Amino acid sequence: MRVIAGSARRLRLKTIDGMETRPTTDRIKETLFNMIHDDLYGCAFLDLFAGSGGIGIEALSRGAKSAVFVEKDKRAASCIRENLAATRLADRALVMCCDAAAALSRLEERGQAFDFVFMDPPYGRGLECGALSYLAHSALADGNTRIIVETSIGTDTNYLAKLGFTLAREKIYKTNRHLFITKGEAMK
Repeated sequence: MRVIAGSARRLRLKTIDGMETRPTTDRIKETLFNMIHDDLYGCAFLDLFAGSGGIGIEALSRGAKSAVFVEKDKRAASCIRENLAATRLADRALVMCCDAAAALSRLEERGQAFDFVFMDPPYGRGLECGALSYLAHSALADGNTRIIVETSIGTDTNYLAKLGFTLAREKIYKTNRHLFITKGEAMK
């Protein structure tokens, strides 16, 4: 795994051993950032279920103003901190070692708001639904926030409209997909 573009371009990122995390492949990461790069500069980026931090670090490297990384696994959170230090991006980052619900609540108490929310939870556990349920009624995300969820292809997302979200775009890969979601009606 490496940083693809920006200030930390070509730097290698560490990952933790085992199957607890599934780092997004460089090819999929490059496709994702090619789709959103025009809106990254100066943004506030939230990386939920951050794993080794590759997505949030890529956002920082490409010009995001700040990034918050949420990862409950202590080894993975430590790996994120090491990757941030190695890429010299730690001064614009916050790593929260707790579950997504606790992190979202703490961030809301601080009055934080995000331009991008990216989440790549473990597949098949419904964790994205829980996070989206929280965001539906939260000031952390508004109608201009771009929410991107990485899921397996078979994940049911019929609940999105009931929560007040619109599926604006979907990018399908071999075994997974990115859902581009907006709060309320689709952005024009």
